Amino acid sequence: MDPRTQIRKTLIGMAMRRARPGAGSRWELLAQRSPLSGLPDLRAVLDPIPWAVVGAMAARYYMPERATQDLDIAIRAADGLEARRRLQAAGFRYEGEPAVPESSWVSPEGWRLDVLELHDPWAEEALEAAQGNRDEAGFPIMPLPYLILMKFEAGRLQDLADIARMLGQATPEQFRDVRELFRRHRPADLEDLESLRLLGRMERMGPEESVA
Repeated sequence: MDPRTQIRKTLIGMAMRRARPGAGSRWELLAQRSPLSGLPDLRAVLDPIPWAVVGAMAARYYMPERATQDLDIAIRAADGLEARRRLQAAGFRYEGEPAVPESSWVSPEGWRLDVLELHDPWAEEALEAAQGNRDEAGFPIMPLPYLILMKFEAGRLQDLADIARMLGQATPEQFRDVRELFRRHRPADLEDLESLRLLGRMERMGPEESVA
């Protein structure tokens, strides 16, 4: 077992042993969303390059939001050079490469933008699906199954918490789509996926309820 998988399983096991229904913050408060304003309109910069909002800004579309001042987007690796050219032409300041394959930028308005270049075999279908999954501002949002897959592969503690909360709020139909994507690309991790969903559901329910 590789170290990342071992750490993930250890964290999930610890959470499963300690989780109690309704032990999280009040769900009705968590579910409140503040309006987004001042974000750079990347449609005017990047279109027709397929791109999608990912990270915390995308996760708030599927779960209670957490504070963030960063905007993360994903593009195809093949569009990386053209996207960089367009960002520079639009006045974005290049900040470097915090990770590979990722570049950081600052918009003329001061927003931090991280651009992740996807090499994954599912990247093309994910970004195509995102074009029909837009928020109220018209931004393409990474569809839930692919966003969960991205966070699962990143494997950070905050990503696992985000997955649990998103799955806790997902409908049975949405979870079916997530599970199908994992069956195709990460079949060995279906058990961990089910455990994260259970943790998210337990956080959401009241203390008097039980998981069916």
